[in-house]
This record gives sequence, C-alpha cells and structure tokens, in this order.
Amino acid sequence: FRRFLSQEARTKIQAAVTEYPVVLFMKGNPEQPMCGFSRGVVKILSAFDIPPEKFKTYNVLEDLELRTGIKEFSEWPTIPQLYVNGEFVGGSDIALSMFQSGELETLLEQHGVIPKASS
Repeated sequence: FRRFLSQEARTKIQAAVTEYPVVLFMKGNPEQPMCGFSRGVVKILSAFDIPPEKFKTYNVLEDLELRTGIKEFSEWPTIPQLYVNGEFVGGSDIALSMFQSGELETLLEQHGVIPKASS
C-alpha cells in the first residue's frame, strides 16, 4: 500500500529541501539523535564544520506526515535522508561511503557550503 503525497505536503518538503544548502531529515535532533543512523550522519556532517546558516535538520518523529512523506518524496524507504543543494544525496550508508571516499567533502565544496581545502 502506497500513500500518495498531497500536493501541499510535496510543496512543503520541496521548500524545506531547498531552504538551506544542507538539509537532514532525521530521527531526533543533532544534540539528541534518536537512532544510530541519524547519529552517524550528524557525526559525519559535524566533521565539516558547516556554518549553521547553511544547515537545517528536521525531526521526522515530530511530524507523521513528514516522516511518511519524505520517504515518498525521495523514493527512499529509510530515515535519515540527506539533501545538498536541493538534491537527494542518500541515507546513512551512502553518506558514510561518500565521507570515506572524499566525495561528500567535494560535493559540499562545489556547492559553496564549506571552503575548498587548500592543497
């Protein structure tokens, strides 16, 4: 059974993912993650020292429509979900893999979220 996202909910989520350069839909908040996967992505992102004006989190446990809607919006079945510059990046496994390979840092640099590392 697939629930269809209302146009209003889709519009709200689209606005949310584009409001800040980095957006994380997670269980809990960065200070108190409510699952290990959300904690892992918060830890990864904290390694980059992203300025607060460029980073926003949404606690899906506080909003059932958001919790189910974000999964349909991204066509990704799990939380957390990371967006950079309005584009869905992935969940915790993908974020970890991209962090380890250096791809995540490059992506954040390309979008002006963090300064380019000097070589």
